[in-house]
Amino acid sequence: MLTFLGVSMVLVFTYLIMSKRLSPINALTLVPIVFALIGGFGSKIGDMMFEGIKVVAPSAALLLFAILFFGVLIDAGMFDPMIKQMLKIVKGDPVKIAIGTAILASTVALDGDGTTTYMITISAMLPLYLRLGMNPLVLATISLLSLSIMSGMTPWGGPATRAITSLGLDASEFFIPLLPTLFGGILCVLFTAYFLGRMERKRIGVINIEYTPENVTDLPEVAAAYDMSVDLKRPKLLWINLLLTLTIMVVLVMGIMPVPVLFLVGFVLASMINYPNLEQQKERILSHAGNALTVVTLVFAAGIFTGIFSGTKMVDAIANSLVSIIPDSLGSFFPLVVAVTSMPFTFVLSNDAYYFGVLPILAEAASAYGVDPVEIARASVLGQPVHFLSPLVASTLLLVGMVKTDIGEFQRYAFKWSILCSIGVIIFAIITGAISLF
Repeated sequence: MLTFLGVSMVLVFTYLIMSKRLSPINALTLVPIVFALIGGFGSKIGDMMFEGIKVVAPSAALLLFAILFFGVLIDAGMFDPMIKQMLKIVKGDPVKIAIGTAILASTVALDGDGTTTYMITISAMLPLYLRLGMNPLVLATISLLSLSIMSGMTPWGGPATRAITSLGLDASEFFIPLLPTLFGGILCVLFTAYFLGRMERKRIGVINIEYTPENVTDLPEVAAAYDMSVDLKRPKLLWINLLLTLTIMVVLVMGIMPVPVLFLVGFVLASMINYPNLEQQKERILSHAGNALTVVTLVFAAGIFTGIFSGTKMVDAIANSLVSIIPDSLGSFFPLVVAVTSMPFTFVLSNDAYYFGVLPILAEAASAYGVDPVEIARASVLGQPVHFLSPLVASTLLLVGMVKTDIGEFQRYAFKWSILCSIGVIIFAIITGAISLF
């Protein structure tokens, strides 16, 4: 019964947001409440929702202060030189711009943090995409795929860390054989970027432009996405802003303080350095309040969804049911089974639920067929390009907010590319021996 309710809830939720029958916030909140009532959990709904909100509260705080931090730096013009240099290199060619996006996003994503990756990549590249008339969903798709590969497979990224921890593995034993697959994943992203760039080049052609404040903001939507007001620019503070950003990134990687607190401190320092006038600081906060409020609200709504999903034990029921239906004849192909099923598993489940709840069950089942747990761990991260499309991923909600679209539209556009990227990564893993077929 719980399995049926859980699967039905996911299907109804996905249909409602992809068909635009409900907004993501409404669907994330109302759908689980309805199914919890149907399942007879009415008296516990409030507690489950509150538990879910408590779990996502740090993510909501992180996104709020990260948006404000990078928003102030964008207003101050810290990314202007990067855009100017990028324009000199790509010369208005959508193919070069798409490939440059993949390289930039993959580089930034080395720290494993989705929020940082999207804030820097989208902030730097969106004005260029809008100036040329390129589809912002291309930018969002390439950024998501880049992050899914770099964050999904590196030992300091969230999915790999959870897999290593839950199965008690050695990080080097997990990661070193996976390195060729990681590079293969980067090739998949670059190929996708090239293909999407070719599609855009065919649609809009190659546009020769020079970087000036005037021609970057001659479209209203560009001006809204990237405020080029001379009064806000702080070119003399460029190196100070860059030093502040690098310091924040170093502290982030070292884990010296909680990330939400780190970005709060960063935002306070950035606003004081660039806009010492209190009225200016207030204006900067208000200018980014709409985007921040939308993202934070979505995160809390996602917390309600996951709180009810976990609290009703629907997650456990779905996991156990799916594991039980894997036929014995596929035992020798268990790593491949785990790799393929990680795509739907991680789409409907949070990483915590999958890696700490489902993965140990899969590893135990695989051991009966003589499969090493480390192969199961490697296989489990290969579906991350699909996982990052889930509305339960906080950084993805930030991404769609920054490119001014909704999660349903983005999923419809990026779903096939995420599937293809995951399949490509799985093929690379098999060829390079990261996972075995027999």
